Amino acid sequence: MRNGTIVAPQPEAVEAGAEVLERGGNAIDAALACAFVQGVVDPQMSGIGGFGSMQVYMPGRGIHEVLEFYALAPSACTPDMWLDKLKGQSRDGFGFILEDNLSEIGYLACCTPGSLKGYETALRDYGSWDWADLIAPAIRYAEDGFKIRPHMHWYWTKDQSGDGQVNTMDKLRFSDTGRRVYFHEDGRLRGVGEILRNPDLGRTLRRVAQSGSSDIFYHGEIAEQIAADFAAHGGLIARDDLARYGVTKAAPIWGSYRGLRVASSPPPGSGLPMIELLHILENFDLTSMRHGSADYVRTLFEAMKHMTIDKDAHMGDPAYVDVPVERLLSKDHAAVLAGRISRGERANVERLDLSQRDTTHISVVDRQGNAVALTHSLGSPSGAITDGLGFMYNGLMGRFDPRPGRAASIAPRKRRASSAAPTIVFDGETPAIVIGAPGGSYIAPTVAQGIVNMIDFGMGIHEAVAAPRLVGVSNSIDICNRIRRSVANTLRAEGYEVLRSPQTYAFAALHGIRIKDGVSSGAADPQRDGMAISVD
Repeated sequence: MRNGTIVAPQPEAVEAGAEVLERGGNAIDAALACAFVQGVVDPQMSGIGGFGSMQVYMPGRGIHEVLEFYALAPSACTPDMWLDKLKGQSRDGFGFILEDNLSEIGYLACCTPGSLKGYETALRDYGSWDWADLIAPAIRYAEDGFKIRPHMHWYWTKDQSGDGQVNTMDKLRFSDTGRRVYFHEDGRLRGVGEILRNPDLGRTLRRVAQSGSSDIFYHGEIAEQIAADFAAHGGLIARDDLARYGVTKAAPIWGSYRGLRVASSPPPGSGLPMIELLHILENFDLTSMRHGSADYVRTLFEAMKHMTIDKDAHMGDPAYVDVPVERLLSKDHAAVLAGRISRGERANVERLDLSQRDTTHISVVDRQGNAVALTHSLGSPSGAITDGLGFMYNGLMGRFDPRPGRAASIAPRKRRASSAAPTIVFDGETPAIVIGAPGGSYIAPTVAQGIVNMIDFGMGIHEAVAAPRLVGVSNSIDICNRIRRSVANTLRAEGYEVLRSPQTYAFAALHGIRIKDGVSSGAADPQRDGMAISVD
């Protein structure tokens, strides 16, 4: 490799990672420095109250694995604990709506966080830098502040009540810390360009840095603060949940597309549906269809619905449910589904009667050929912040299915299926694409479209991440505002429901790196505020 590249949705975080590469750190070091800063400068998307997964490829050490630090349902959970509270499901299938939104906002919404343990394990097993040095940039941004960016503010003010969900604004004002950090004294939300400081979070990160590990969070003083706060507010996370938390490692799952090998995250991650979607699409001559045409949109939409049906039926924590990975990834299964699409059959995605999601991503490669695709998240923010700690906890309990006996049902210490699909595409034995996205249920179809854009349509990385997209995770075709109205009219005339997003760049947010002839180049989705930096 003649250079290294890092890309993510937050410029401050990308700079921190690039500086690590410039100072001789490897891709893992850079990803971790970037991740810590993301938790400060985009605190509803990720942080030490969250979870994630990281695909790591280190050819010089013979390492290629997925580090999983998913959040766990508290031990006090039971499968039917909220069955009588169920009201419905979000249209995209991302979460379930309960009475009083009790699984969305507040202390009952939270699962045991895994991010800090994941970061520590990644540094110990793959990295080369000092723990405190990696955390230092994040501490500076927490204490000195940073400017509120447009996408962050848009997310804060977005109205989600139409789906029966809690608005982020209400979560921001849920805690004393939130009201102090995110609002002026007169109750007005802080605006774009204003400086946001979070000194409590800075102090917490200093404590973690000085302690030398994550033990203070899972076994020490911070664990005591967390457990006491949850007990005082009727939450379910107990001291034992933190003490027993551990990360896992898994081999990536593999597929192929047009002769290239595709590696992504195994269940409970969403590499499986993403690769299944590629396998279905491989049966069609997409290059003969104009990108964004009615034929193209229809074909991708029907393939996405089949992917979604399989995901809803089977995706769960493999420690609790049997996920038929081999069958769902088989080319024969994909061919059967493609045949139904070719015959004009229309799939039906079932949802209970009754987006953007709260995640972020990092793609990194370094000059040694190491590659990292890291997606981490809060699932959705819970609004809960322990006084004095500064970070918001995940709101992942709202993603479990309150109905017992299903793949996504609640169970103690269970991992909820994650939408993340951190992916590396190989040309032979060499990485050619490192890619991923935040965006909840939209991640798998968005990552697949980015790969299709490069492989089928010959797009460069910048064009591929910015090209017009669609998603099909319900029975409606959601299209961005750059897919032609004539295309939407054609599809409506065929009986499809087509929903046009007001956003020019919509549905998840691709952040990827393309490697060609030993040179890497990255691109950030224009939907968000990010950027890519290459380092010689």
